[in-house]
Amino acid sequence: MCSWPGNDSLMQKYHDEEWGVPVVDDKKHFEFIVLECFQAGLSWKTILHRRKGFKKAFANFDYKKVAKFTEKDVEKLMQDEGIIRNRLKIKGMITNAQTFMQIQKEFGSFNNYVWQFVNNKPIVNKLVNQKDIQPTSPESDEMARDMKKRGFKFRGSTICYANMQAIGMVNDHLISCKRYKEINSTHKDLKL
Repeated sequence: MCSWPGNDSLMQKYHDEEWGVPVVDDKKHFEFIVLECFQAGLSWKTILHRRKGFKKAFANFDYKKVAKFTEKDVEKLMQDEGIIRNRLKIKGMITNAQTFMQIQKEFGSFNNYVWQFVNNKPIVNKLVNQKDIQPTSPESDEMARDMKKRGFKFRGSTICYANMQAIGMVNDHLISCKRYKEINSTHKDLKL
């Protein structure tokens, strides 16, 4: 069983219902970009417990609206106790929303872009212990390089790998975890 959720009920719910489930919806992709970028240097638990605050602050994760945020919006968010008040990350999300939309134009959807890094097929690791989970992979290295080149902010390889785990591009549930087989069984129905 995966031990990282600990005794926190919100973390357990996230593990049991979301983590590793393949995401194909662009709005959901943007939500995870926001959350994962704000996680940089912090724990996932910290971010997960502020998820509702991030949802409200970032226009229900509507990237089209976030792309139009102004300096006035940044100042307002700097006063928002429901999120992590980091000016660089807030401004980075505006840039990321704009870049996200450029990628949609180029690839037809952000989903088409992001899944190419795993050849449109989830990577299924066979992990026995939590310590076997790696912080990066060759695929996350490549994704981070490409995203940086395109102008994304806060998208290093470690953040990209955490994002890949979250959106089901990688199944890093331990093989002893019930979710390991459950997630793998969804892969045959995955339409990318």
